[in-house]
Amino acid sequence: MGNVVVIGGGQAGASLVARLRSKGFEGGITLIGAEPVPPYQRPPLSKAYLLGDMEEERLFLRPRAYYDEQDIELVLNAPVTAVDTEGKAIIADGRKISYDDLVFCTGSHPRRLPAAIGGDLDGVFCVRGIADVDAMKPRFTEGASVLIVGGGYIGLEAAAVAAKLGLKVTLVEMAERILQRVAAPETADYFRKLHTAKGVDIREGVGLGKLTGEDGKVSAAELTDGTTLEVDFVIAGVGILPALELAEAAGIDIENGIRTDATGRTSAPNVWAAGDCASFPYRGDQIRLESVGNAIDQAEAVADNIMGVGRAYEAKPWFWSDQYDVKLQIAGLNAGYDRVVVRKTGDAVSHWYYAGATLLALDAMNDPRAYMVGKRLIEAGKSPEPEAVSDPETDLKALLKA
Repeated sequence: MGNVVVIGGGQAGASLVARLRSKGFEGGITLIGAEPVPPYQRPPLSKAYLLGDMEEERLFLRPRAYYDEQDIELVLNAPVTAVDTEGKAIIADGRKISYDDLVFCTGSHPRRLPAAIGGDLDGVFCVRGIADVDAMKPRFTEGASVLIVGGGYIGLEAAAVAAKLGLKVTLVEMAERILQRVAAPETADYFRKLHTAKGVDIREGVGLGKLTGEDGKVSAAELTDGTTLEVDFVIAGVGILPALELAEAAGIDIENGIRTDATGRTSAPNVWAAGDCASFPYRGDQIRLESVGNAIDQAEAVADNIMGVGRAYEAKPWFWSDQYDVKLQIAGLNAGYDRVVVRKTGDAVSHWYYAGATLLALDAMNDPRAYMVGKRLIEAGKSPEPEAVSDPETDLKALLKA
């Protein structure tokens, strides 16, 4: 059956190798990770792990023993430096490893603040890996001042943890509002009100001018509105970029990530991609989905196709975020919406995105019932009447039968 080599020890890589073995693949499997720990969950990093509610080993997707039991060679702390698609080999930590099939599950990199504005000062962090969170954890002491740059979900989750631990939190968002790229104004309003009630100072339409410090350590931030803040540390939550450098250097086609067809194949023979790094066909576009659900489902589809199944990957987008005691669950993609329908029953709130009469997506805040029904409706291509959705007396489950 040959040897499958997977670059990337994250959710996609771990899901792919597990799928191969569970489906009876008897060839060699090598999983290569750049970090010194086995594949682990990333979402809890900015939540439970940062809060101290989760130990490192509980982050691991599977215990170390699993890889030995399944005869999966786990190569850790070994960044891949070169890929030779003609010779069908890669170089990891100076070691040459040959493959019959190669899979890029390289994930993504956080955007970092430029050194020119003080991004390289001590005390400036990103939230991406265990090492990042371990480095910033000691700074989370009651009364400390933290500046969070970026009002997306990562920034808001970090703000929630900091506020819960008693820090003085200022969050700046250069766009006119938080969550501008990913959510409707109604959802942004909900989370702005939530954070403000917890004492977070949210400043929208304000960017970071530069960071200054003494002895190489950050101590102040100059904002674009002319104000200066004293800060003890800074967290940058300004987005991620697909990790495509290796693939690009190997001559593999790039389009909004490592370009794949519907089965996960790249432009190079016997080379595949899955997860945050991979773009794939979806409703006429070539898209990437930065989510755990996509990493798992796409990786499993690629594993099946390596074994000759030949099935197209059909994405069913879903996401989540935990902030304070609010669980946000998102189903679908809201691109192109022209109307938001609000449903409120008690403390449960959901925002339903429509384009004309078509339901595209929903954001559900502490409303698991709305999320589950909405997700099923979207996946089935059903669009209930907006008036029925907004009426709190409507039995949501009945919408599935309409």
